[in-house]
Amino acid sequence: MKYLKRSIREDIENYLNYFPVLLISGARQVGKSTLALHLGIDSYVTLDDINMYQMAKNDPKGFIEHLEKPVIIDEVQRLPQLMITIKEYVDKERINGEFILTGSASLVGFKDISDSLAGRIGIVELYPLSLKEKYENVGNVVDIFSKNLDMFLLKKYDNSSIVQNIIDGGYPEIQKIDHAKSKYLWFSSYIRTYIESDAKELANIRNMDKFMNMYRLCMIRSGNIFNQNELQKECGLDNKTFSSYFFVLEHTYQLQKIQPFFKNELKRLVKSPKIYAIDTGVLCHLLRITNTEEYEVSHYKGDILETFIYTELLKANTYASSRAALSYYRTSDKKEIDFILEFSNSVVAIEVKASKSVSKSDFKHIYHLANEIPEVFSKGIVLYNGESVLKIDENMYAVPFGFLIS
Repeated sequence: MKYLKRSIREDIENYLNYFPVLLISGARQVGKSTLALHLGIDSYVTLDDINMYQMAKNDPKGFIEHLEKPVIIDEVQRLPQLMITIKEYVDKERINGEFILTGSASLVGFKDISDSLAGRIGIVELYPLSLKEKYENVGNVVDIFSKNLDMFLLKKYDNSSIVQNIIDGGYPEIQKIDHAKSKYLWFSSYIRTYIESDAKELANIRNMDKFMNMYRLCMIRSGNIFNQNELQKECGLDNKTFSSYFFVLEHTYQLQKIQPFFKNELKRLVKSPKIYAIDTGVLCHLLRITNTEEYEVSHYKGDILETFIYTELLKANTYASSRAALSYYRTSDKKEIDFILEFSNSVVAIEVKASKSVSKSDFKHIYHLANEIPEVFSKGIVLYNGESVLKIDENMYAVPFGFLIS
């Protein structure tokens, strides 16, 4: 399978002109090393190599000084204290684009070095492949949704591959595997090998079985309100241990919290966050969903679909020309909108429906929000399983899932 160009690559090449250090952060197996190696930089070391690791640990200053620059340092989360040495090096003579680091944990997850490179480092978060990347199409849905959609009216889009893409998820290696059993083995190995490895590096986890049970219980609640007390009881963990474990899951890019949309003029809003899995392939594996038939009859179908849309918005937002704050909307009297894209002076509301048709009633909660914040409300979108982009009202649109591919 040929290399699929990542949409964020152009941004990365631009960042190298302005920062001496660039960190490409993301989950293991998401394609960080492959992306870095396609930047045209010859000097490369990985801290997964025991010899390189020992050299860097024993003599970090000498290790950094003797590397040919610019250099890619892979799996830097294995030795986060190396960041201090890099800071000292770049402070002597700031040359932009000298260090490209990759790490399978977010910078916040690195112990003791959270702001040691402040002002010197550009941070790029890489997620699994988006639909547009898989099909090698350009464009950004967050940017598109922020603009007028009239130019797309009555255009038809193919939804036939959406469910298979949901089941496969976006990890690059899975795209090379056709056999269902081989996919199952890959996901099983990924969860055990990579999640455990990162967990051990980030936290002192004494009971890995309890951690993995908590991981599964949190993942299968994707698309739901995050109720920590309820989860703690089910996992059999105290508050401190649960919080520590959840920190690991967030900072190794397995789960994310999404906060509720809030405006001062809005009252009676639910204040708890929702949680989402970062990859629906892993989520489907944990739910033992391996084909379209199992997906269609699954009790979790709606949550999985919502999670999939979340991941597509999340990926697009990383390289959008105008990044949006991504949240959800829910009132105490059960008015709910799946996603809110909040730009500097406008709001786009997005609802997800599995049906093949859409009516005005599907926008009822979006209309409610539009009436609450008329000065900033831009448009409402219902993503659905039909084939055409439809205009339901002046600023209300029905958009097929296949639109996310094209």
